[in-house]
Amino acid sequence: MADCSILNTGNVSLVPFEKNVAQTPNTIPRKVVVFDCRLENGDAIEKVLDIQGMEFSEFLRTVKKEFSISSKERFVLLTTDRREINVERFEELKDGNTLHLLQSIDQALSVSTKERIQFLPHYDTLIKSGMYEYYASEGQKSLPYAFAELIDNALSATSNNDGVRKIDIRLMFDESQGKPAVVVLDNGSGMTSKQLNNWAVYRLSKFTRESSEFESDHMGYVRPAPVPRSLNSDISYFGVGGKQAVFYIGQSTRMITKPAGAMDVHELLLSKEEFEKKEKNKEDIYKGFILNRMPGDSSHITHEDERFLHNLIAEEVAQDHFTAVVVTGVQPEHVAFLRADFHLWTRELAHVYHYYVHGIHGNDMRPSKDNTDTKGNIDIQISLFERLKVPRLVNVREISNDMQTLYINSSVDVFEFKAQVEEEGTVEGILRYHPFLYDKETYPEDPYAIPSLPQEDEEDCVIINQEGRGKKPIFECFWNGRLIPYTTVAEFDWCTWAKKSAPVPAECYNRISGALFTNDKFQVSTNKLTFMDLELRLKDKGTIFTRVVNGQEQRVKIHKEFTQWLKDCHEKWDKQIKFSGFKGSMTRTDVTTKKMQTPWAMFTSIQWDGKTYKAGQYVKSMKTHPILFGTIVQFLLYGDHEDDVHSTGGQVQVAMEPKAIFGDVRTIPISKIDRGATLTTIRKFIDDELTKLPDMLKVTWPEGNQWNPKEVHPAGTVFGPIHVAILNRKGETMTRMPGPNHSSSKKLLIELKVIWQSPTGDVETNSHICQHGGKWAYWFKTMENLSKLGKYTLYLQTVLNESNANVCAGEKLPSWKLEFSICEGCPERFVVGAVCTPFRVCEPFDISLELLDGFGNPTQPPADLTPVLECSALEISFEGSKASGTTFTIKGVRAKGPVKTCLGKAFCVKITLPGLKRNCQTLKISLLPGRPHSLRVEPDSGEISLENGTAPKFQVEVHDEAGNITTCPKLIVQCQLQGAPNLPMEAVDCSNTGTGLLFDKPLYIKNIQKDQVIKAKFDVPSLKNIDVVERTLKVSPSHSVARLEIFSQEDDDVMIFGDKENVGWTAGDVLENLCYRLFDEGKRNVPITASIAEKIKVNWRADMNVEDLQQGKLPDLLIPNLVKDEHFYQVSFQDENVSVECSFTITPRPDEPKRMKATLKCGTSVKMGEVLPGEIYLEVVDQYGNKTQTLTSACVSSFGVSADGLDKSSLNISWQEGTEVIVVQGVKFLAGALGSRELCFAWRDFVEYARITVTPGPPVKLQLLDGPEEALQVINGKGVERPFTVVLQDEWGNPAPEQRVIISLKPSGTELKMKHSPTSQPADAEGKASFTVCQVTAPKGEYGIEFKASVNKKGIPGPVVKLKVLPDPNKPVKLSVSYDTNSVFPAGGFLTVFAVTVVAEGGGAITNLSPASISMLMWKGVSSGPRPPPGAATLKCSKPKDTEKHDCFYFRDKIIPDRVGKYTIQFVLCIEKNKCLWSNQYIINVLASNPVKLMADSQTETPLVSNIQAVASRTLIDSLCLKIMDEYDNPAGSDLDGKVVVSIKSSDSSEKELPLFEGKSKTVQLALSKGIAKITNIIIMENCPGTDGTEYILHFKPLIPGFKSEKALRPFELPFLFYNDSKNQQQMAALTKKKDRLSQSLVVYRSLFETNNQLISELKDQLQDATNKEALLKSDIRKSHMNMTQLGTMEEIDAVIKEKTTEQERIQRQPRRTCTIPDIFKSNPDVLGKVAHLAVVKDDDAAKVISWHLSGDMDCVVTLTTAAARQIYDDTQGRQQVMPLDSVFWRSSNRPLPHIRNGLSSFAPVGNPIFVRDLLIFPEHTDSCRIVFGNLLGDTILVDNLDAANHYRKGVVQNKMQCPTLLTRQGERVRSNGKFGGLQNKAPSIEKLRGQVFGAPFAEQYYTLLKEVELLQQYRVASSKCRQVREDYEVHLDYMKSPEMVEKQDEMRTQEVQLKDLECKLGMTPTRSGSAVKRPIVESGEPSGIPSKRARRGERASPLGSTATPGRVTRNRTP
Repeated sequence: MADCSILNTGNVSLVPFEKNVAQTPNTIPRKVVVFDCRLENGDAIEKVLDIQGMEFSEFLRTVKKEFSISSKERFVLLTTDRREINVERFEELKDGNTLHLLQSIDQALSVSTKERIQFLPHYDTLIKSGMYEYYASEGQKSLPYAFAELIDNALSATSNNDGVRKIDIRLMFDESQGKPAVVVLDNGSGMTSKQLNNWAVYRLSKFTRESSEFESDHMGYVRPAPVPRSLNSDISYFGVGGKQAVFYIGQSTRMITKPAGAMDVHELLLSKEEFEKKEKNKEDIYKGFILNRMPGDSSHITHEDERFLHNLIAEEVAQDHFTAVVVTGVQPEHVAFLRADFHLWTRELAHVYHYYVHGIHGNDMRPSKDNTDTKGNIDIQISLFERLKVPRLVNVREISNDMQTLYINSSVDVFEFKAQVEEEGTVEGILRYHPFLYDKETYPEDPYAIPSLPQEDEEDCVIINQEGRGKKPIFECFWNGRLIPYTTVAEFDWCTWAKKSAPVPAECYNRISGALFTNDKFQVSTNKLTFMDLELRLKDKGTIFTRVVNGQEQRVKIHKEFTQWLKDCHEKWDKQIKFSGFKGSMTRTDVTTKKMQTPWAMFTSIQWDGKTYKAGQYVKSMKTHPILFGTIVQFLLYGDHEDDVHSTGGQVQVAMEPKAIFGDVRTIPISKIDRGATLTTIRKFIDDELTKLPDMLKVTWPEGNQWNPKEVHPAGTVFGPIHVAILNRKGETMTRMPGPNHSSSKKLLIELKVIWQSPTGDVETNSHICQHGGKWAYWFKTMENLSKLGKYTLYLQTVLNESNANVCAGEKLPSWKLEFSICEGCPERFVVGAVCTPFRVCEPFDISLELLDGFGNPTQPPADLTPVLECSALEISFEGSKASGTTFTIKGVRAKGPVKTCLGKAFCVKITLPGLKRNCQTLKISLLPGRPHSLRVEPDSGEISLENGTAPKFQVEVHDEAGNITTCPKLIVQCQLQGAPNLPMEAVDCSNTGTGLLFDKPLYIKNIQKDQVIKAKFDVPSLKNIDVVERTLKVSPSHSVARLEIFSQEDDDVMIFGDKENVGWTAGDVLENLCYRLFDEGKRNVPITASIAEKIKVNWRADMNVEDLQQGKLPDLLIPNLVKDEHFYQVSFQDENVSVECSFTITPRPDEPKRMKATLKCGTSVKMGEVLPGEIYLEVVDQYGNKTQTLTSACVSSFGVSADGLDKSSLNISWQEGTEVIVVQGVKFLAGALGSRELCFAWRDFVEYARITVTPGPPVKLQLLDGPEEALQVINGKGVERPFTVVLQDEWGNPAPEQRVIISLKPSGTELKMKHSPTSQPADAEGKASFTVCQVTAPKGEYGIEFKASVNKKGIPGPVVKLKVLPDPNKPVKLSVSYDTNSVFPAGGFLTVFAVTVVAEGGGAITNLSPASISMLMWKGVSSGPRPPPGAATLKCSKPKDTEKHDCFYFRDKIIPDRVGKYTIQFVLCIEKNKCLWSNQYIINVLASNPVKLMADSQTETPLVSNIQAVASRTLIDSLCLKIMDEYDNPAGSDLDGKVVVSIKSSDSSEKELPLFEGKSKTVQLALSKGIAKITNIIIMENCPGTDGTEYILHFKPLIPGFKSEKALRPFELPFLFYNDSKNQQQMAALTKKKDRLSQSLVVYRSLFETNNQLISELKDQLQDATNKEALLKSDIRKSHMNMTQLGTMEEIDAVIKEKTTEQERIQRQPRRTCTIPDIFKSNPDVLGKVAHLAVVKDDDAAKVISWHLSGDMDCVVTLTTAAARQIYDDTQGRQQVMPLDSVFWRSSNRPLPHIRNGLSSFAPVGNPIFVRDLLIFPEHTDSCRIVFGNLLGDTILVDNLDAANHYRKGVVQNKMQCPTLLTRQGERVRSNGKFGGLQNKAPSIEKLRGQVFGAPFAEQYYTLLKEVELLQQYRVASSKCRQVREDYEVHLDYMKSPEMVEKQDEMRTQEVQLKDLECKLGMTPTRSGSAVKRPIVESGEPSGIPSKRARRGERASPLGSTATPGRVTRNRTP
């Protein structure tokens, strides 16, 4: 029946077997775990059943009973492998087996279960075996071979598959799916739970495994039958590799498997973390669980790091059988390697399993081979999944660059053999031959092999003839078909080259490769990386070798057979060439590698493949682009050769034909010659090419509208269309220039230009370029824009597509021209001229019109033109019209109509000129109102009635003639009221709006008691033409409140308060029964309504009762308590029309006397011993404090004063008449305690107290707090750690906080310079002042710091602190430079080694500086100042050699500049951002190098001569100076004398006629003196021979007697052109000058673009590096659980950093225990620090007792060296104790506490004993600090209390052990000799230690924040750099695409074409486009001109202070 899933057996305790106890069948425990899984939706029930001694029937009854199964229910018991338990299997059940209780055998598991398993070895064997096995693999990258172990298992598992054997390797590196993981999935047979258990057991090989728990199901190992190449898949062998591999790849593995036909999935998890956890908990490590579950059930996967497993498990449903190995916790270095080198390790796997994947014949991809019938059925797929990237997929079968594939496909023949070793050891072998073909070896090279480092002098050489295999071994070795990578067999005796008897050259033996295929009878290492003894056994004498032919073995002499086979291969397959007709040697400047430029032997013919090729012979190339046709110039072979020679390859120079089209000489490999081409074919091609050149243009008019030359047409006449055809010399149409092929030949375009001859010059009106398309010819559409007046010329020109050049092959391309004229047409439209708007209503204006033809050309108007004006909103009229030239004017236009605003309104006037084609135009005008005409007043009724106090409000408007409101300047409308005295007059300004409002304020007439009539007159004084307007007003008295009255009524007594009356009243009393009354303007009583009452307000109360107010009552008034000022009270009424108020004033009077009051007019404090300044006033007051008249002058005698310490001798009591108070003066206190004193004043029954504060007396001295007992030691340039605090004191020693006192600090001597903060300061509130000495600068010695204070120019003495200034060992003060002053500096060589020592202030050398901080600067010339010029080159220092001192910085291998002269060298050390230390300047003289050539001292133009009579035309050189130069163009022959021989030679070897010098001389000899030759008047002979238009060369060869050199001096050559007539000479002279200018310009352009392209490439690499760095930091940030979404911008990153830094600073500011001992020696790199600062202790009690215990050592300075200790000892005159670490012996011991022996406690200790050293936390220098405190503390132990200490010591001693010193947390000490007690063994309180205590560490959060801030800062820098680099990269790309650069590229291409055309015209060889000098992008710190090291291959370096010379490639430099 099927397995049931086990929920959990963690609570099951199965009894293990006891060791060394005899077990009988009845005593062996047998317990099984049964899971009831019958319920499909319920949980499984787990029970443990003891079946010891049971029969099967009894077991079934027990199961029924335990699980309550009725007799009718059906059930089945199954193992986890779905095997049903029967009688036979029941007997084989073992202790711990797991069973499933199910309804039927095929019932699915509803929940997962766990099965307990056991595997034996120590877990380090698993997790560290891979570490050793793979890391110990010959130093190679072994990760692919770890994958190979897993593939081996998969191959074995799939060996019985009928179909495709699939192996899927997935690299799950997508962070969104969890942490990195590796999955290896196969479709093999799967594993049962027992097989899975076997897999987990280390070294359980397949020979000893059991496939089942039951003997009846056991299947033993069966060895597979022999197959070719041993491809039997029997390679999962030892039970070791898989476990080694997974724990080498990662930290955990999950095995998921499903056997064929099973219903359940078995899952096993092994992890390093689980092993360590079990070991820590003392659990059985090698016991675990196998999870049995349903396919696709991933509910047990809950960890976020394994999210990808859900998708993997979901795939199980569709698979019948499989095994998945899931490795998690992949090592970061493995992840980086798998990502970066994906192609590399997949290729290695393809190599390992080459024959399993491709079959026995391998991956033979040659078309002639057909091995499909032998291909394997193994499919290995590798996938790499990364976030936001397309997955990278590769099938191993598709990899075509593994070495076996390269070997197979590059071989031409094979030699198969077999070796029989002993009885069953069989080895199949194969040898392959890789021939030499024409010019190269075909033996394949490993494209990813690490090249061996070349020798220094061979780095630039190019290998022409490779050595094939070289020293590589011949045979790779395969075991059971898979590669064993670290074992190779070099050769056998029968395949080794014999020097004397070999029938073939030695190189033929280097053209073979091979492979050996062994069966499993040869031992390999467990990791399958190495054979144990393969080569030894194969080379044994008993080994029999046989050859295999067509699969049959032949017993032959293997050595003879192999030699014959090798000879046949050499003769049949190797191809070589014979060179004949040696002409000499040459130097090739077209070869980029300098060492390959010479020598090249020149030959006239070759014999190759049975054919002879000679110079001048027509040839055709093949496999070149394009295919070349031409004649052979010569053959070239590299090396020193003189006679005929055989070689495997060479090169041929071909002059391309026809020259009119190509005109170029190409150099190609000889192997590119088409040996099948015929002479007829080549000549026919050349002739056909010549007839394809363009000849003329043919123009036709398809629509018949042809224009003839000189015709005149009206403007706008349509031109065209026209059709243009290009005809060649045959009359055929053509669209391209003839070329090598159709795609590369240049297209022909037709350019059309129309030139208008304007008054200011020619203007191009039309420009089109037409290309020939597939559906149309050269077709130009109609042109309708010929509208400008004047003469025109139309040009048609044929141009080239790429460059738009109109010249090709020296001839101008065909063109066509047409001339015509354009005149004006008839008027068709008009435009309205400018008008000056706005206009006013009814005022006249003019409109001017301009008449135009259809194209805007001005034209005259017709004679009968009558305009029409229309406007819908206005009445428009005009007086007449007038024509003048092309202008038509409408006169006297008037407009009348409504305009709504004074700002005007826009109107559209339609203007029509009948008779024109476009006869209408619209004129927009702005119309303003007209001049003022009338006045309108609202209201307009006859009489207007209103009440007194209301506003009449008149609205006035000024109108124009049309009734529009209008405005004008100074438009004032006024209104005069008449009919009563004092009536106002108002005016309003209508200048801006034309309207206004008058009398909008209330009109009030005084003393009105009846109705009264008023007249109002309106007029405009400034405009007399506007009539006056009148209105009548009738005014009546007001009914509003006019007066308010206040009174107080009590019974019949009424008291009226007059307005503003002053009333006296007793203080604190209440004024009751207040009332009020209201009267109107006619003195009538106004009834008080609710609305009126709500508007009554009083100023003494905010909340009032409205009902009381309605009854006329006011709220009571409380009289103030104090008798001071008068108090104002007011009652008011206010509505929207009127405001009435009534007020009165109350003056309070004092009440009865109550108490005495003291007023201090002198302050409340007095200094000790001084009289209280000022006076004390005493008076008697009432209950409210108001002064009464009780005291008199007679009371002074009975008045008393008393206080503690009061000095009554100075006391004075008197009466003051003016204020009527008693005055006390002269209060003074005697010396005593500071603080408050109470003065008591008494008179009769009245007593009063006053508190006086007694403060310190005036300051008289300064006292230093916590001052040092001895002189403070300070490092020069450093500051004092602790600030100095001084306090002011009076004469009694009390602190005197006098803030007027200024305290200052200054040195006592002039040599001492200090920077302190502040320089001076007033005393604070406590009388203290704190000074921080930031920096002390002085020579070594003792000095004093004096504190002084001053107040009111009076000094106060202070203390003097002694300082001892020590030199700073880390402060650089000088750069000492040493070098060989006798060195010679040749140009281009290497500088001698410069050693720079940074000298410290103390005289020693500083070694802890970064090499990047020191630089070497070099510039040309002698500097005039102490600093280098801006253009100086910066060079970095080199790494020191092992033999060199490490206290110096070395500058070696720096290249000497190319140019001779004096150079200055200076060194600089960057100390800070803007602070540098400079060395002295050193002058070197660069001398010229060895002389190598003769050349001109200045650039010369190409001479042109003709052989006519005129001497000037025959002169080659007027004057020329030649000098002997070195390699870098420096004069180098000042000591050389001789002669220069001038001759003429031809640039073409076929040229026979050579010009002669005057006198028919072939040579001219000139003197060479001191390396200089003055060349003058070199003239050719009149009518001398020579070919017209030919280029010849003037050859200047130096001859110097006695000159010895490795190479002869190179001659100087000057090309010149020879002509037979003077006219041609003049033309060519002009062309030559133009050609020289173009050549120089092209050099600049090419250098510019090459430099920019190289910069883009470097920026791209930098961007990739920056992006990778940013991504890595992002991953680290995510691992730190920081939110990446908050780090999108720099501002967000800064905000997070600031937030965390703030939190970090907050933690730093939190109070904690600190050590206050100054550590002034810490800055010395050889000093660790003082003992007290080296450690921190978390617990306060422990810190106290440990600090006290080490109190004598806390101040000790620990140094690394004895020298440093001695230096401190000397500087402190022996007062400072020191401990040099190099003289301390301490043996590190991990022994346990004394009470523990052999891992067991000898007694039970109390008090938590622990070594004191284990309580110390070391912030830095952990190892050194362990030595220090191990030496100081030894084995000192800390316990809780004294009783525990005595108990512990007693127990240790009784066990005969030495007990160390014991300390207690309560502060006691028990010495190692047992003594305790007394003050010397009792620690004081921590306060009494006075800061000499170990500090406390920061909280854990601080260190977490520290790491996060550092990570964020790194990320910010990386992100900023990434953005900056990306911006630079994009900016540079945009710059390269900018119009400016595109234009320069176009200019360069145009100039190249022009140069090529000029050279063709001149008959010269065209210049190669790649001949320009490459200029490198110079890295920062290495400016161009002075390279820092020898240039590598392909690099270029320009000489200092100069640019590269055109045509000269700067050299690679060798030492």
